Amino acid sequence: MKVLILTHGSRGDVQPFAALARALRAAGHHVVIGLPDSMTTLVETRGVDVVRFSDIAAKLVNYPEFQEMAESNFRGLRGKKTALALRPKYVGIIAEALDDLAKAGQQGAGADLVVHNVSLPGHEVAELLGVPALPVGLQPFWVPTRAFPEGRFPCRVPSLMNRATYIWARVMLAYYEGSSVRDWRNETLRLPYRWNHRNYLRGRGGPAVGMLHGFSRHVLPRQLDYPPWVHTTGFWTLPAGSGWSPPQSLSEFLSAGEPPVYIGFGSNIGPNAARTGVVVAEAVRRAKVRAVVATGWGAITAGARDDQLYYVDQVPHDWLLPQMAAVVHQCGGTISAAVVAGRPQVVCPFGFSDMPYYASRMHALGVAPPPLPQRSLTAADLGDAISRAVSDRDMAARAQELGRLSRAEGGAAAAVDVIETIT
Repeated sequence: MKVLILTHGSRGDVQPFAALARALRAAGHHVVIGLPDSMTTLVETRGVDVVRFSDIAAKLVNYPEFQEMAESNFRGLRGKKTALALRPKYVGIIAEALDDLAKAGQQGAGADLVVHNVSLPGHEVAELLGVPALPVGLQPFWVPTRAFPEGRFPCRVPSLMNRATYIWARVMLAYYEGSSVRDWRNETLRLPYRWNHRNYLRGRGGPAVGMLHGFSRHVLPRQLDYPPWVHTTGFWTLPAGSGWSPPQSLSEFLSAGEPPVYIGFGSNIGPNAARTGVVVAEAVRRAKVRAVVATGWGAITAGARDDQLYYVDQVPHDWLLPQMAAVVHQCGGTISAAVVAGRPQVVCPFGFSDMPYYASRMHALGVAPPPLPQRSLTAADLGDAISRAVSDRDMAARAQELGRLSRAEGGAAAAVDVIETIT
């Protein structure tokens, strides 16, 4: 079977699809994947054909309006002004993404299935190729449920209205895409008019298509009522390449004392990375721990290395996090590795996407202290939370159990089993 995979965004958006590509190859399938050019190394040595996309996420996170959105999640008058200012920037970004998808459609000719990030109109490419489409949600925001409201919905609602809040996902897509996807469908793909064509939960004939969830059901409330065509397979984690080895200095730091704490805020760029770097360093000293600090795309400005602090750009999480005493993160893409590693967490979410929702869930599950939002992060609060995470035995036991349950789900291999039943 030939599978065309389409993904865009930051590393947290892309790496799960690289893991799926690897699992499909291991099962003997031919895989073509479209992904940002800077991340092709995730799959190039794994026998996967690559379509190089532009690095639009790296551009997006550098816009001041995007950084403001990360703080406010469009709340209040200030947030509404940010939404208006950000929309023109998104238009250009979306145009680049659509050009990439059209190119992938050409190179993916002969595919039997298109698997795509649900936020991308990959189902339009599948329609062009005349094959089924299978959308993927990396966050629990895309299929309505009565169990909890849409995680990005900007206000509280009674539980009876939970399902209704999921219209928010489509509202946000429609607002930022405008007519761009419709125009691209008509003018570039030259597909005929189809009412409700942007509905990612419906196929060409109207019935529900499948949906893959690349996250663990164990991080969600128990009263789930997803329909049977939704497959929640567990987190799709990507092991470090066989040729990778850690820097000698990192290995020496890890072996020089008690297990350190991992601190990293992923691909997000905060409004003041230098301040965040100072807060992190002071919190580590207050908590009297050692730490491996990942600077990522610039959320944390690195300081000087010493006996307590070791700075890195990035390190494979599947190798590093199980060796940590606790994991301090923003609840973006790192959430999967933190849960699977079975380590206690300190959650410091930015104010948008899945981060506040996952942060609240980690606390509700008892594997993290109360969330510390980035907009009000202080060294005192962070130091206290780290101290609790590394010393609370009950929290550690709950984290270990959550890790065991999530590892047992199958992840990307389970997703391959679903894919093989569809085609």
